[in-house]
Amino acid sequence: MTSRQERFWVGLFSAILLAAPVGAQAVPAYARQTGQSCVACHAGGQFPELTSYGRAFKLSGYTYGSHTVPFSVMATFGYQNISNTSSPGSDYTLFPKNDQFVFQGGSLFLAGKVTDHLGVFAQWTYDNYATLNENTGWAGRTETDNIDIRAADRWLSGGTDLIYGLTVNNNPTVQDVWNSTPAFAFPYLTSAFMVEQTVGGTLLEGGLGQQASGVGAYVYWNKTLYAELSGYQTADGAWSFLSQGIASEDRVKIKGTNPYWRVALSHDWGPHSAMLGTYGMQAQVYPDSVNPYGPTDSYHDIGFDAQYQYILSPHTITAQLNYIREKIDWNSDAVANGDVSNPTDKLYSWRAKGTYFYRNRYGGSLQYFNLHGTTDPVLYGSTDPVSGNVQGSPTTRGWVAELDWLPVQYARVGLQYWWYNRFNGANANYDGNDRSAGNNNTLFLYVWGAY
Repeated sequence: MTSRQERFWVGLFSAILLAAPVGAQAVPAYARQTGQSCVACHAGGQFPELTSYGRAFKLSGYTYGSHTVPFSVMATFGYQNISNTSSPGSDYTLFPKNDQFVFQGGSLFLAGKVTDHLGVFAQWTYDNYATLNENTGWAGRTETDNIDIRAADRWLSGGTDLIYGLTVNNNPTVQDVWNSTPAFAFPYLTSAFMVEQTVGGTLLEGGLGQQASGVGAYVYWNKTLYAELSGYQTADGAWSFLSQGIASEDRVKIKGTNPYWRVALSHDWGPHSAMLGTYGMQAQVYPDSVNPYGPTDSYHDIGFDAQYQYILSPHTITAQLNYIREKIDWNSDAVANGDVSNPTDKLYSWRAKGTYFYRNRYGGSLQYFNLHGTTDPVLYGSTDPVSGNVQGSPTTRGWVAELDWLPVQYARVGLQYWWYNRFNGANANYDGNDRSAGNNNTLFLYVWGAY
């Protein structure tokens, strides 16, 4: 996309935002269906953070309200600035689109009620910068994004209120209704061009997203106890519609059916709501996605999370805490061939976040993150001039701060800053080229809108 084209699309999108009426409704497909404004389902009006009503709507299979046009669209424009781009050997491919305002991509949603007991949330996303070829430049690609199809019902008798249902989805935790678990956790938007750390997170933090097919059953009793048991397989064959756009050789391949479980206790009182929960997954992953045969690596993930909300106009306060412990038992061939330094590695992921919104229009969030684990020089070691890892360590930690303005209820302008005090195991010279963690601090300004 040329700079002239970028200016045209940015100008057009800005004009749409300025012309939109203040009382317009966000997450449009569901808003049209329920007749509610976006603040009914989303805390502070910001997608995707759910209120108690929004959680009940999702657990009930997205079936509240009447049939209506079940489509919505979403687009994101962004500008990023990385603190230091003067690393040895730095060039355009190491810091692409830095200091540029670009169209990052967009999504199409099929979202709404199918029958009184069946509903869907399905997202397809176009990534404007999916691949980079040295000869032809950037190429875009459309892929299946998060999908959650539900069949649900509700049983009321005496003092019992029981919601129960089935879910078919393609990302462990995408079916969850609390924003403490990974799939819909803060930050809700990030730059497409940040410097990548060696370890992106545990398997539950997106490692199977859009690559696995899951089927599960859940119950929610008296708005107090939630329990779910699901099983995940590779999203191929009849399930390949859950992973469209991702080449088969690029998908993580898992052996058989792999269990995922979730238990949470919740309580609402007045303008307050709170949740305390645990969840986990065991997965057998083939080390070679092209040849999914032979011994597998065993992933054992267990998480603990909590959430608190206070919603009483004009104030909205939310807080989330999430901890995941992952143990990876590497297959016998990997150990024998020297593909890893340790027969077992562990990862620990901490995230704590707080948000305040005023009049569902002005808000801010602050999150602390800390990913650390066992040192494995063979597995994690790298001499890349920017994202190298001479420490052989997965440790990356720091803070994310964000300020938000919602000029209308289906648009958001955000200013986000990432500050690192550890990156790939060190504060200084983590890559062997004198690059420090702080060199990767990133400012990200974005404009997000849906219709």
